[in-house]
Amino acid sequence: MSYLGQLVALSAVVMGIAQTLTKERMFEPLRQRLGGNETWLGYLVSCPYCASHWVAFVLVPLTGVYGIRVQVQWGVLTTLLDWFLSSMLVVVIAAFLRVAFWFVDESQGLVRRRNKVIEQVAQEGDDTHVRH
Repeated sequence: MSYLGQLVALSAVVMGIAQTLTKERMFEPLRQRLGGNETWLGYLVSCPYCASHWVAFVLVPLTGVYGIRVQVQWGVLTTLLDWFLSSMLVVVIAAFLRVAFWFVDESQGLVRRRNKVIEQVAQEGDDTHVRH
């Protein structure tokens, strides 16, 4: 896989994990236990953008996908800057992917709602036809 492909793939994974952690029903008890939007930690696991930072901070060094390399050699500070800046790049790409995901999900929701209305209208038509 190309480096750009790895960067986009990692960003998609970060987006997916953050979305699952912050919005899906399976993590609702965790979010509530941590205080929901009322506490710092609860907000961290309730906001997809916020959570994506922490997920990226862990996954960038684990995967070795560094999108930005600092050119000056300042020892450990250079390593930390590489990690931080690369993580932020992944977060930004994940945010754009999240918007795209939202549009796809929303359009699917519109299709489901339209189909439900069509079914209701058809059912009402059948009920009216049976009564006459």
